[in-house]
Amino acid sequence: MTSVPTPIPSRTQFVLEGIKHRILTGQLTPGQALVETKLAAQFGVSKTPVREALKTLAGTGLVVMSQYKGVTVRMVDADMAREVYDVRLLLEPEALRRAVRRGASLDAARDALSRADTATDTAERSLSNREFHRALYLPCGNPLLGRMLDEVRDQAALVSAVAWSADPSWEREAGEHREILRLALEGDADGAARALHAHIASFVRRAFPQAQEEEGQS
Repeated sequence: MTSVPTPIPSRTQFVLEGIKHRILTGQLTPGQALVETKLAAQFGVSKTPVREALKTLAGTGLVVMSQYKGVTVRMVDADMAREVYDVRLLLEPEALRRAVRRGASLDAARDALSRADTATDTAERSLSNREFHRALYLPCGNPLLGRMLDEVRDQAALVSAVAWSADPSWEREAGEHREILRLALEGDADGAARALHAHIASFVRRAFPQAQEEEGQS
């Protein structure tokens, strides 16, 4: 009996997801050079899909392409953290408020939180946390709002990866996640939105205090 072959993603998509995973789990660090020939050899492809994947990653803000330095993983600093988290603070709590008010299912958020709690390594926990936040805002009823948050999702994860490597704060954030989900499941749209806003704001304040100082001076 022959098995039905599973669909094979395009080589570019395969490389794209592979590089992104390495960046967001800290295997590739900010400032690290991304050499096409080396990546092509690692993924077993030609340089073309690698080049296309890097262009896409540059468009999402995860890598930087320079005529002189080549391609590198984007550096994370207070300015970047402030920009990315400002967008999240403006949009994400409102998206959650709308999701709760429309009675959207939050089963995916509950599942992601469970996976994060039982994660056995940093990479798995990080990816589960990303899925938790996405599961809160995606059912908001406004696809454009969801796509806008998706656009900063990878950059926010890069900020988090850098911050966690310097000062792991998983337990505290896990407790905040549980409280956000509790309020949402109880139908307290405003309370859940406030808790999510406080959660996002406290993370960047702890991880990049200089971002707050610079904002206060502007």
